Amino acid sequence: MKVLIADRLSDKTVAALKALKLEVTVNPDLTADNLPEAINDADILVVRSTKVTSKTIAAAKNLSLIIRAGAGVNTIDLPTANTRGIYVSNCPGRNTEAVAELAVGLLIAADRQIANATFDLRNRMWKKKEYGKARGLKGRTLGIVGFGAIGKAVARRAQSLEMKVAAWSKHFTEETAAQHGVVYAPDLGTLARQSDAISINVAYKPETHHVIDWSFLESMKDGAILINTSRGEVVDTAALKEAVRSKKLRIGIDVFENEPAGGEGEFTDTELAALVTATPHIGASTDQASEAIADEVVRIVRSFQETGVPLNTVNIRAGSSATQSLVVRHYNRVGVLAGVLDKLKAGGVNVEEMTNIIFEASKAACCTLLLDGAPSANILSEMQNDDNIIEVALKPLSNA
Repeated sequence: MKVLIADRLSDKTVAALKALKLEVTVNPDLTADNLPEAINDADILVVRSTKVTSKTIAAAKNLSLIIRAGAGVNTIDLPTANTRGIYVSNCPGRNTEAVAELAVGLLIAADRQIANATFDLRNRMWKKKEYGKARGLKGRTLGIVGFGAIGKAVARRAQSLEMKVAAWSKHFTEETAAQHGVVYAPDLGTLARQSDAISINVAYKPETHHVIDWSFLESMKDGAILINTSRGEVVDTAALKEAVRSKKLRIGIDVFENEPAGGEGEFTDTELAALVTATPHIGASTDQASEAIADEVVRIVRSFQETGVPLNTVNIRAGSSATQSLVVRHYNRVGVLAGVLDKLKAGGVNVEEMTNIIFEASKAACCTLLLDGAPSANILSEMQNDDNIIEVALKPLSNA
């Protein structure tokens, strides 16, 4: 198999992939614009910041797996990958500590105005009186939007600063809150009103687009702090700018709407930059996180190479339209399953899922097929009368 790495990964990763007898090409200078020309006949594409557009997927002759060397997959055209039957995998949890560290760093920096103070010192201005107006964090309440792995890691660090922590998450419960020693917020409005600072740690999905809107920002306390290390698109940027001016919010952000792709580019929202403490999407960019992600990329590729199914896939259908389970115990001979499938096809029955297990000595096997309908009695009889088939059993699925 051929692997194209379109971003910078460690030499250790490249060596590990080559040790798997894979043909590896590394081109960290690729962009969304020229990736379609470079994809050629690669079987596996590994990206970090580079966007994978429908044009790239359409240009790929043999592409069967896209790996995002990170957690979010919003830079990959999932709908097009789905229609082409291409697996998309990610590396969840490998950058958790790095992102949480930056979130807390931005929290402290926003409270103490570290970036502005540094800028003025570099311009020979001593403003001790102005920058000595921090409120301090001990005893304050940090509200966390999204209590997944990163949200929990941020909570632990905030608690070590002796902050109180409240949290809201889509499937969050009072029991879960109690387990982690945080206050349960039943909705975002409540969280905004009771918090002195907010950390946003939700994944970007259509339902989280601009989840932090003017209504949320208006509900925050005057002078409160807002930290975003998730994705820029979860915050309404226009509303954020207005809230900074009208409510004197202090902002620390690592991500932006319509931010440049890749490691370098022109950042055009200078108006926003003048209002916030910010970093250029470096949340996951520590040596520790990079090595952990690189190791996970190798693990995903190895699983795909050995089983045909990669780990951490994000675009496998959660539910199934199958209504019947057909179990065929058969002799392990050439063409047996092909005959079963031909009979199902003739009967207009579609196979939704299929698993075939070979027993020791390789004499017999058991195939389980999940079907979208029940085969006729005649089809079942034909299968059972096949000398290569030991037994056929059909039963409806309990969730059908």
